[in-house]
Amino acid sequence: MKKAILSVACLGTITVFAQETDSLKVKNVDEVVLTASRKKESIKEIPSSITIVSEKQIQAQLTVNSDISNILQYTVPSLGPSSGQTSNSGQTLRGRQVLVLIDGIPQSTPLRNGARDIKSIDPSAIERIEVIKGASSIYGNGADGGIINYITKRNKTDKKISGISQIGITGQPYGGTLGFRASQLLSGKIKKLDYVLSLAYERTGDAKDGDGVFLSPTYSTSQMNSYNGLLKLGYDINDNQRIEVSYMGYASKSDLNLGIKTGKYGITPTIGDGEGKSLETTPQGTPRNHNYRINYDNKNLFWGSTALNVNAYMQDFRTVYGYSDTFFGGGQSNIISKKMGARINFDTQLWSGNNSQAEVIYGLDLLNDKTVQKLEDGRYWTPDMDMINTAPFLLLKIDLFKKLTIKGGLRYENMTVNVGDFNTLSSVKSDGTFTKSIFVTGGDLKYNALVGNIGLRYNINNQINLFGSFSQSYSINEIGRILRTSTQSTIAQIEAKPIIVNNYELGATGQISNWLNYEVTSYVSTSKLGASFVQGPDRAFTIQRSPEVVYGVEGFLHFTPVKWINFGGSYSWLEGITSLKDDGDYSAKVNNSRIAAPKVLAYVQVKPTEVFSVGLDMLHSFEQDRFSPNASTGLYAYGEGKVPEYTIFNFKTNYEINQNWKLSLGIENLFNTTYQPAIAWWNARDSEFVNALGMRGTFMIEYRF
Repeated sequence: MKKAILSVACLGTITVFAQETDSLKVKNVDEVVLTASRKKESIKEIPSSITIVSEKQIQAQLTVNSDISNILQYTVPSLGPSSGQTSNSGQTLRGRQVLVLIDGIPQSTPLRNGARDIKSIDPSAIERIEVIKGASSIYGNGADGGIINYITKRNKTDKKISGISQIGITGQPYGGTLGFRASQLLSGKIKKLDYVLSLAYERTGDAKDGDGVFLSPTYSTSQMNSYNGLLKLGYDINDNQRIEVSYMGYASKSDLNLGIKTGKYGITPTIGDGEGKSLETTPQGTPRNHNYRINYDNKNLFWGSTALNVNAYMQDFRTVYGYSDTFFGGGQSNIISKKMGARINFDTQLWSGNNSQAEVIYGLDLLNDKTVQKLEDGRYWTPDMDMINTAPFLLLKIDLFKKLTIKGGLRYENMTVNVGDFNTLSSVKSDGTFTKSIFVTGGDLKYNALVGNIGLRYNINNQINLFGSFSQSYSINEIGRILRTSTQSTIAQIEAKPIIVNNYELGATGQISNWLNYEVTSYVSTSKLGASFVQGPDRAFTIQRSPEVVYGVEGFLHFTPVKWINFGGSYSWLEGITSLKDDGDYSAKVNNSRIAAPKVLAYVQVKPTEVFSVGLDMLHSFEQDRFSPNASTGLYAYGEGKVPEYTIFNFKTNYEINQNWKLSLGIENLFNTTYQPAIAWWNARDSEFVNALGMRGTFMIEYRF
């Protein structure tokens, strides 16, 4: 299928939403962004909608909760709320799926989206997180709502060895098993060689709600062992050339053996039952996530006017889910994904003057993605899917008068997915009967499209910078889920068209005096054929394909009236509508599994002395009442449950004993509020109606050398 499409990788404004004094000031030419154009650029040159989560901010949030999805829900305004579980289901960005990267290596599995990609790394290994908001094609398949790029730590010293050691304990005020975590960072430089070694281990304790009752064991993070290792070696060949190799590995495994006591949706939560026993024979979690990368930079390839970057990578990923009885015989499933790829970037300076310059970035992306979902007993839930993606691209950037930035470019996507022969699973209907398994003959699915980008940013002065953009993504998300519920005998008969998202954005950002930073953004994204989960009478999830419009606003304010105090917050709101019959009538709504409730984030940070600071964060999720229950049964459909409002406060403080030693204390859910996360309500199922974590404290000791 051939289409000509205009697409923008990422265009808009930049937010540095932090709660640490040193990181709150706008860093004009000193702040660089890597993800927006796949090269280092000053924020003054990028017409991009980006949130940067800094290292100080990550560390501050780590004191409260080491779950990376929790850290992001408190720092990215337009990101959906965390489920509090091993899955990041429902944590969409601007109402659409997000592509997760580690140093540019894709972690997401768009062919069969398993919602485990956000939780693919320990935060101790991350230097910064760059979030590109809005549809993007710059990194290929899966970025319908944007990109989250975890940028791992690098050496920052000329010492032969330096390091950071951390140990901490977590616990709740109801007794039970404590949690423990430890991490070690070593870095240094020996002549032309520099290195980073990061190791982390965490063992979570019991997880109980505000009443001291065990949370449901389904996708629980309780009694989970997590391991993370990062090794990065860099060698400066000369002033212009550098080569870097790295390995990042992550694994998590839960040995929680707790039964389940199913509650009643909206009335009694499903809880962990100490007298019962788990039906799971394989520990939940992500047993492996191996990432290998080699990166080569040459700043002076052709007479000083062209630079070259080559980034080659490989990923080996497997994640394990909980027990399911929706198919015959029941069991646990795995998603297994292996990726190999390379990104080749050339950057040529066309001209450069005192006030203006122009450059062109061009190259080729290659990706091979092999993904499958299988049961523990060897049965296939999806067929083997083998995608080959080649994408040449070109991006032109012009900076005029140090005020106006214009970007535009082209990218040609060429994707072929080879699908193996398979038998669909016989699923169990709600009345206890079974659907019939059928044999499906595989084959090749071919996709190609010409995509482009265009956008501008006008820096009028420090007080106001304006931007406008049009952006698109082109993805073949969730083919595996479509195939596994097939009622056709060959893939040629299956509806598996791509998702094409058009994103329009307008906004402003600026700094008023030295004490107020702000941004405000509005956006609309459309797709002629979107994709939402729906649950049929056989309890199996299918993909609803229909035209969609998602629109919203978000904004941010930060105040620093005096040096020792800063405070601020953000607001985000979005809505999604769809035309189920493709007749232009957008009277139906995209369900709550994608459209999060309006959210307010607020914080205050006080630093009365140079060695002591104390802070308070607040998250308020508004009520979300967008659907009506079934008139005859009184029950909500999946994704349509009414979500009540809730407010959570987190407390954090640290004390620097001296330049080497620091103590930190964080308290999550400070007022021990008993509530249910949003996913428990919109899921609208008895087994998924669960409480959130009650009060939990974390105490950490840090040593730097």
